Amino acid sequence: MTGGDEVSRRSARPVLDVGAATDRGEVRELNEDSYLAREPIFAVADGMGGHEAGEVASALCVESLGREETLSGGRAVTALDVILAVRRADWAIRDATGARAGTTLAAAFLAEDDDGAPAWIVANVGDSRVYVALEDEFVQITVDHSEVQELVARGEITQEEARIHPRRNVVTRALGTGFDADPDLWLLRAVDGQRLLICSDGLTTELEDREIAEILREGETAQAAADALVRAALEAGGRDNVTVVVVGVESVGEQAGEEPLPVSEG
Repeated sequence: MTGGDEVSRRSARPVLDVGAATDRGEVRELNEDSYLAREPIFAVADGMGGHEAGEVASALCVESLGREETLSGGRAVTALDVILAVRRADWAIRDATGARAGTTLAAAFLAEDDDGAPAWIVANVGDSRVYVALEDEFVQITVDHSEVQELVARGEITQEEARIHPRRNVVTRALGTGFDADPDLWLLRAVDGQRLLICSDGLTTELEDREIAEILREGETAQAAADALVRAALEAGGRDNVTVVVVGVESVGEQAGEEPLPVSEG
């Protein structure tokens, strides 16, 4: 070894088990949902705006995210990367549709925390959701941008009433529509045995959280869980498009050490 250049030791990338499933449902003519399930991006977009327009908006959203070099260049994804990528997806939809169609977005981006340990940057715009399951816990990470969620926050209705409220599909934030489109962000440590669920509201309006948690827990693989969740939503009525992405953390690998690794020159 020659020279004195050094780089910090970094944690190994997690070993992931990924599954995804989507269906147009029992009522809708088109499936206006789109999804992306390719490391480091796991996302669900639920389009809106009428016949075919919502399908275009959601597809443009995931296509734009999938092209982002800042999200797939090999370095750790940052919160700023996510915000700028979502803004570019928003602009792409506006340019293509004249702001006449929009989409929600719920996503988890594989990243690192301040200690260099594997983590998730969770993002949402609208009422598609991200949940995390670990052992007996099942927690909704995102907060819906919707009229009914505002009523719940003010204590005017319960979460149970929100599921059947006549204005449950009215969102207050979306991509592509010309209104507020910046995502809310959360940082979540990735740990062994964890499962993330990213879904459109076609799942959460048909099934209660306890039902979703049970099905997610019983799936032997991420794909089995994704298939079972979509199937259960269809059996419960399937009144909307339903899309789920399940990401299981099988192993986060060895954690980062404190000693730097030397880099040889030549």
